[in-house]
Amino acid sequence: MRDYYEVLGVDRNATQEEIKRAYRKLALQYHPDRNPGDKEAEARFKEIAEAYEVLSDPEKRRRYDRYGHAGVRGNGMPEGGPFEDLNDIFSAFHDIFGASGSVFEEVFGGGRRRTRREAHGRAGGDVHVKVQLTLEEIAEGTEKEVTVRKYVPCATCNGTGAEGGTAGYTTCPTCRGAGELRQVSRSIFGQFINIQTCPHCGGAGRILRNRCPDCGGSGRRMSEETIRVTIPPGALEGHYLTIRGAGHAGVKGGPPGDLIVEIEELPHEHFVREGLDIYYDLVISFPDAALGTEVEVPTLRGRARLQIDPGIQSGKILRMRGRGLPELNGPGRGDQFVRVHVWTPTELTDEERQILERLRHAPSFRPRLEEGRRSFFSRFKDAFR
Repeated sequence: MRDYYEVLGVDRNATQEEIKRAYRKLALQYHPDRNPGDKEAEARFKEIAEAYEVLSDPEKRRRYDRYGHAGVRGNGMPEGGPFEDLNDIFSAFHDIFGASGSVFEEVFGGGRRRTRREAHGRAGGDVHVKVQLTLEEIAEGTEKEVTVRKYVPCATCNGTGAEGGTAGYTTCPTCRGAGELRQVSRSIFGQFINIQTCPHCGGAGRILRNRCPDCGGSGRRMSEETIRVTIPPGALEGHYLTIRGAGHAGVKGGPPGDLIVEIEELPHEHFVREGLDIYYDLVISFPDAALGTEVEVPTLRGRARLQIDPGIQSGKILRMRGRGLPELNGPGRGDQFVRVHVWTPTELTDEERQILERLRHAPSFRPRLEEGRRSFFSRFKDAFR
């Protein structure tokens, strides 16, 4: 899959206006009306529309810049892209070039004409929620139920906004059905036409005769809804999941918005996470460090046995490969690192003290550094890279 910036031919630091101009230029070049029957041009048209759909949205662009395609695909976008057919593209971007009509209408002279803003109602807004996950849930994936307060279709009018559920309309008296108001002005530079959406009908060109008494004609009401969200393995702190169509209901039967789920990571009792790797502090006794032993340590999938070699030093870091977190939508997986700490007793019996006194001057108990051995801090620094 190609980089979205490469698809539009813009720099990663491009402004929104530069991205918009690049999309418009490419949309004209590969538009199906200009390339009838050309499947390659149609595929290219969909590709640039997908790139623009992400890069024109500041939040989606931020996620893409941070996580690449994994940040906007998988749960936020279908595998085939956000647009199932060309009509989806025309519906999403028909008014990008101004209220007077889309670039497709301007350039190709008709064909697909711009639908008025509320011909099918106005789209609903997105709903943002946060879901807290443990490291175990992040590692294995999980399902969560979230309760959101949002607009839902009005049951009285079936979302139409009209009394009785049957929409009865009359022509807007302000714009006389045009859906927009035009104001002509003249100056020394020539004639200018200012076009704006009609404030009375919201661009629909018509208004309801009888509004629903329960929703006031909006076709929606505020309510609470519980939604089950599937969290894939590897969804880390700061990742976003997009549930299409689970946001606010649209006005007068318009399409619903999306549910944006932000992942929050709960502090863990044993582990500290760094990227896909996790770290655990293991405390052992001096005899176990000197003689070696086998211990049980917690992992994200239960407890596991770990071999401690004789003579291990405090600060030694052991690696348990593949015991970390999985890569989101990828084959990789992090490791678990175990930092060994040798515990020194603070209270001794007389017998224990006598034993240690006899060992104090024994050759094997004299601290020494191996020849050519690097310092502790150098090894510690490398271990955490």
